[in-house]
Amino acid sequence: MEYELIDNTEKKRYEFKIDGYTPIIEYIKAKDKIYLTHTEVPNELAGRGIGTALVRAALEDVKAKGLTLVPLCPFVALYIKRNPEWKELVLKGINIA
Repeated sequence: MEYELIDNTEKKRYEFKIDGYTPIIEYIKAKDKIYLTHTEVPNELAGRGIGTALVRAALEDVKAKGLTLVPLCPFVALYIKRNPEWKELVLKGINIA
């Protein structure tokens, strides 16, 4: 399924709006870097691949904006490990093992 990514700059997070719920990825932006710090999907939406879709959409936005990624969130780091085509966004020197 396709969901619309919302970059909620006021709350410093990426969001989806789904069935009255708001899955999120919190971030910190500093100059040309973005630190993805925490991913949260409400229990009511668990098991539907929404977290994965949210990470993918956020990474597409990071790439489109030309930002350098620092994946502090373990879920985001695991996604990148499993999908190494996204490693090109990651700050040099950060090892995603």
